[in-house]
Amino acid sequence: MITPHNFWLAWEGAAVITVVAALGAAAGFVFGWGIRFRLVGVTGFMGVLAGGLLALSLAPPLMRSLVPGAVHYSLVFDNGANQAVIVVPPGTDPPAVEATLRQAAGDLLLARGRLQRSGQTITLRARTLLHPQPGVSQPLYLGEAYPQADGSLKVNSLSPVGPG
Repeated sequence: MITPHNFWLAWEGAAVITVVAALGAAAGFVFGWGIRFRLVGVTGFMGVLAGGLLALSLAPPLMRSLVPGAVHYSLVFDNGANQAVIVVPPGTDPPAVEATLRQAAGDLLLARGRLQRSGQTITLRARTLLHPQPGVSQPLYLGEAYPQADGSLKVNSLSPVGPG
């Protein structure tokens, strides 16, 4: 997985090449080389590349982190403000529901930088669909997660109540 540290190492290499190209361009102007303008172009390109790599090394990881034990989920509702609902396969056990909620929270809530309004809490719920009779679907909420003020994530497992 690509991490900010990898971008930092690439930036170090690109920065060295940029400095070498700049010294070469300066020498080209001093000695009147015909390649001097190409060296200016290489220096500019490497400067832009080094700047981009530096920015990526300072940014949070671009690749999403995987939570062990999480199962595949689908986003079924998101009002863009304070509620989102994911669906997990039927028969998912509680530890997998918690791991999946943490995975979805990282993907949907925290990574997208949702802003909370004063006094408003963003809630992510996990549900599955039960089919008590053919042609009848009943949603069953398995858990919910919401970010805390300190940046941590609170996950609550809901007691599953079967179809009545």
